[in-house]
Amino acid sequence: MNGPQQFAALVDTLEGRLTATVHTTPADRELARALLDKLELIAGRVLFDGWPTGVEVGHAMVHGGPFPATSAPSTTSVGSRAIERFLRPVAYQNVPDDRLADEIRADDPLGIWRRVDGAVTRD
Repeated sequence: MNGPQQFAALVDTLEGRLTATVHTTPADRELARALLDKLELIAGRVLFDGWPTGVEVGHAMVHGGPFPATSAPSTTSVGSRAIERFLRPVAYQNVPDDRLADEIRADDPLGIWRRVDGAVTRD
């Protein structure tokens, strides 16, 4: 497998991120351009030859405020509270447990903390 194919295969293994950064030389620009279609599917911001701000999805990382700091002033742009901003809730009704993801099955096979009918529980 050559360089361009290796890069494409590597990008295919990455999970979603806030940013994706590519550092290039003029000779690399064509290869980097070819990866752009893949990178934009896994990152909310793609940077070329720059450095992203240092953020993570963690409880200590919070910022936001009125426009332009955030387009959703009731929540933050980064940190664990940002999950609320990008969450797309799905309600499941009468779905058999064996068809659901382990995280939401009634028998809680993973033993994780979660909220069920408004109460925090760990079954």
